[in-house]
Amino acid sequence: MLLSDLASYAAHVSPAAYCQLFYVLAAATVLAIAATPESIQSLLTGYGARSLNANGEEGKQASNGPLVRIISWVTSVGKVPHSWFMHFYLLSLSCSAFWMLQFLYHGSALEFIVRNQAPSEKTPMSINQVILAWVLMSLQGGRRLYEYVAVMRSSSSKMWIIHWLLGMAFYFCTNISIWLEGSGKYYDGALVLGFLKCNHIGSIQSSGRRSLSIEMPSLNVILGVLIFLSSWVMQYRCHRYLARLKKYSLPEDGLFRYLVCPHYTCECVLYASLALVAAPKDQLYNRTLVCAVLFVAVNLGVTAKGTKKWYGEKFGREKVQGKWAMIPGIF
Repeated sequence: MLLSDLASYAAHVSPAAYCQLFYVLAAATVLAIAATPESIQSLLTGYGARSLNANGEEGKQASNGPLVRIISWVTSVGKVPHSWFMHFYLLSLSCSAFWMLQFLYHGSALEFIVRNQAPSEKTPMSINQVILAWVLMSLQGGRRLYEYVAVMRSSSSKMWIIHWLLGMAFYFCTNISIWLEGSGKYYDGALVLGFLKCNHIGSIQSSGRRSLSIEMPSLNVILGVLIFLSSWVMQYRCHRYLARLKKYSLPEDGLFRYLVCPHYTCECVLYASLALVAAPKDQLYNRTLVCAVLFVAVNLGVTAKGTKKWYGEKFGREKVQGKWAMIPGIF
């Protein structure tokens, strides 16, 4: 009886709620790991340069406790190349293309999401907001893929496969999330409207013959786009600067004079601005994407803290003492 009740409840939970749950649980898991002893935390969260010693070799744990040895074995078994980060952006762009095709050609995947999401949305996003959020997400995925192919230098370091799986899940959910809270605009009773076939540029044929309306963007949308594009450019500059540095040297120019990881700061701002752009009517932000921002901030915050510690040990604490790890004035 309990299982049937749970199944019935799960069937009535909206897709947006499932995405929000993923982000919150993932952020809570990262925080829980960050609260573990350093010997365990470094095994679970360390990757790239932070997992290497001063000689560029994989560091060994000083502790020989049984728990540390077990975790060390588990994390060593599932090591994958750090270059697999590129898969995140390949997936993101693939998802962007997939959901747009679903939108244009009445795809069954989007129809399923719409039917389950729309009834729970009282003030959905406009179609224009959905398309704009899709464009911005596509820009981010495209630029990050370009950086990994043409800007960033290859690395022989490894990361635990859980990091890779978590990143893949994040980009998969986020590409779904930008469509979710506009579902009410596609939905009319039992019919999915507004995205069956393209008649011509700017118009979409549906069973109700509705057109894609042109409306003035809200202050939220204008502000969100401006912040997104500014952070988008700044993050690219940070990554280009890091790529030009001598391997494992201390970045000190530009935003790196004030922050240890300004590229992480830009990442958080990018998704926060996306939450503004995709805010449903009469709401300040998109709830699902704010949950995504929570995960990004927690996940990158833990990494930024570890990076600041690693820089301090390698180059001297005085070199990073006056810098914030990621969030100016806070962290």
